[in-house]
Amino acid sequence: MAIKGTIQQDHIQVNKFQLLVASLPPILFTTISGIEEELDTVELPDRTPQTGGRAKPVEFDATQPMHHSLERAAMDAWLRECTDPVSPFHKKIGTLIMESQTTIVKASFALLGLFVFKRATPDLDLENDGEMAMITWSFKAADLTRLG
Repeated sequence: MAIKGTIQQDHIQVNKFQLLVASLPPILFTTISGIEEELDTVELPDRTPQTGGRAKPVEFDATQPMHHSLERAAMDAWLRECTDPVSPFHKKIGTLIMESQTTIVKASFALLGLFVFKRATPDLDLENDGEMAMITWSFKAADLTRLG
């Protein structure tokens, strides 16, 4: 039992995560933006807000090292699946796994109807000291479900 006002040991760390996508090889994403779940809301005639009950699709970005060529090729192929003519298999199932330092404590989420819809290459600058080039991918999913 935790004492009120104290943080329990073995917290889930923001630097221990994986995003696994069904039918794709494991891809190293170095950052994943926060994923916000939001419900539709309506305003009643008396001007009070009320939930509409439906969850909106979720959207997030993830970055990938540009020099990971096999992983980049897999993501490029997926983006082509999402491009006209859209493949019937463009929507995939993703699993976001976050772990504690000991990996005993985990939080995981299923991303249903996941697809990639945008690729952004990095800003380039000759005066840069040689930072690693990163590709930013933007994703949408129909549903975010907590698994554990």
